Amino acid sequence: MDLTFILVALLALYVSLTVHEFSHAFSAYLQGDQTAQRSGRLTLNPLAHIDPVGTVLVPLLGALSGFPLIGWAKPVPFNPHNLKNSRWGSVAVALAGPISNFVMAFVFLGLLRLAVINFALPQSNLLVVFLFLLVTVNVVLGIFNFIPVPPLDGSKLLHALLDAPQYRNLLITLETRGPLILMGLVLVDFILPVSILGRIFNTAVNTVFRLGGL
Repeated sequence: MDLTFILVALLALYVSLTVHEFSHAFSAYLQGDQTAQRSGRLTLNPLAHIDPVGTVLVPLLGALSGFPLIGWAKPVPFNPHNLKNSRWGSVAVALAGPISNFVMAFVFLGLLRLAVINFALPQSNLLVVFLFLLVTVNVVLGIFNFIPVPPLDGSKLLHALLDAPQYRNLLITLETRGPLILMGLVLVDFILPVSILGRIFNTAVNTVFRLGGL
């Protein structure tokens, strides 16, 4: 794979992850919790959000091996007891991340349309490639993080919706085994003849590009 493409793809991922994590921190801050701010996470500096494995090693290995470019950043700390509404406030903090990805996807889609249609830049242009990857990565990150399995953001919404005694054991199981369940889902999806997640991502990405007239 071309080294320039790998670097541009990694840059697109880092931009997307940085804004995602900043949005978590900013949502908590707006609701009265300064934990993330005190931890130095209320910033758009990507260095503050880097996880050595999830932000560096895994994406780099994926890019070099030709596997899908995946990665994650350090979780943003927040104290739900400091939020104005500890139940739904936590949901707002969690969903601020993937929602920011969807917002970015459409912002970069507009810029991509401007570059391709208005300025007639070719598909091989580095800026066009970068914007294309930014749209793609943000759509995928947004959808993936809505999966209601811990530690993904969608699990906070599930937790709020199932906040009743009869669901306590289910929620405890998800909290303790969530990462293993998630890894299992991804692994099974990878070895299946037809990738369900891949189809969902491809359909969503293609739909977004069609909406942009591209």
